[in-house]
Amino acid sequence: MALLPIITAPDPRLKLVSARLERVDAAIRKLLDDMLETMYAAPGIGLAAVQVGQPIRAIVLDLQRKTGETEAGEPIREKAPLFLVNPEILWASDELAIYEEGCLSVPEHYADVERPARVKVRHLDYHGREQLLEADGMLATCVQHEMDHLDGVLFVDHLSAVKRDIILRKLQKARKQKLAAAE
Repeated sequence: MALLPIITAPDPRLKLVSARLERVDAAIRKLLDDMLETMYAAPGIGLAAVQVGQPIRAIVLDLQRKTGETEAGEPIREKAPLFLVNPEILWASDELAIYEEGCLSVPEHYADVERPARVKVRHLDYHGREQLLEADGMLATCVQHEMDHLDGVLFVDHLSAVKRDIILRKLQKARKQKLAAAE
């Protein structure tokens, strides 16, 4: 497995609409494995393929739960990765929920976003088998957040124009400073 570079806003590649996959083969499984390793290392709880420069309809998620601590006080987490290829929302609740969202492609910025509280999603799993996922709470929010990436939408696109522009200007400034420091 390999760590992949995560693209950050305002990179125009994040606005690409991702292509459907015909099948899940060994190359796609390797990408999913690399995405999962990249997400864990970031650390994050979700990652879409477009965020690592692959505009295809593939997502990895893991809402890890803390199950204890090591003797050194480091958290022990139970991993429960989800792989969603060609995800499609079949149903979304009328009830809405607000969660504070962040994004590996919008580092160090967070905002409350309102989304349907529950969703039913059809997708292909790691082995290419069709699955149905019924999600609520944080999982529903994360699935929708990552699926937005597949359509070129960032969580900041759900904010007011003023808030979105402030965040994007800060990211652009940080990028320029990073490039200047590298020279």
